Amino acid sequence: MFSIMLLAIAVVALTQFALYYWRAVFTGVASQPVSSRVFEAAQVAEPQLNGRDFEKLVSLHRLTPELQNASSGLRVVRAYYAVMTQLDAFFGSLSPALGNWSERERLLCARYAAVQIDRRLQSNLAQVASIHSC
Repeated sequence: MFSIMLLAIAVVALTQFALYYWRAVFTGVASQPVSSRVFEAAQVAEPQLNGRDFEKLVSLHRLTPELQNASSGLRVVRAYYAVMTQLDAFFGSLSPALGNWSERERLLCARYAAVQIDRRLQSNLAQVASIHSC
C-alpha cells in the first residue's frame, strides 16, 4: 500500500514538473522578438496583437514551407489555445479575472505562433542563401 501511494505521489510530482517545464519553454519562446514582416503577412499590427489573431497566424504557419526537418509544429499550442478558449467561454462571464487570464494565455499562443513563423522564414532564407553560395 505504501509503495502504491509513493508511486502515485512521484507520478503527480513528475507530471507537475513536466507541465511547469513546458510552460517555461512556451513562455520563453513566446517572449522572443518577431520581425515586422510576420505581422505584415498576418495583417496585424504588433501592438494590437491579441488572442483572436492566433487562427490567422496558424493559417500563415501552414502556408510557410519548412525546408529543414526541424520540429516547429503547433499541435500542442493549438490544444492549449482550445482549452483556454473553452475556459473563457464557460467561466469568463462569471469571473473577469479568469477571462483576463485566459486572454493573456491566448495572446501567448499567438506570440508563440508568430515566433515559429519567423523562425521558419529565417531558416528558409538561410537555406536559400547557402544554396545560392554553392
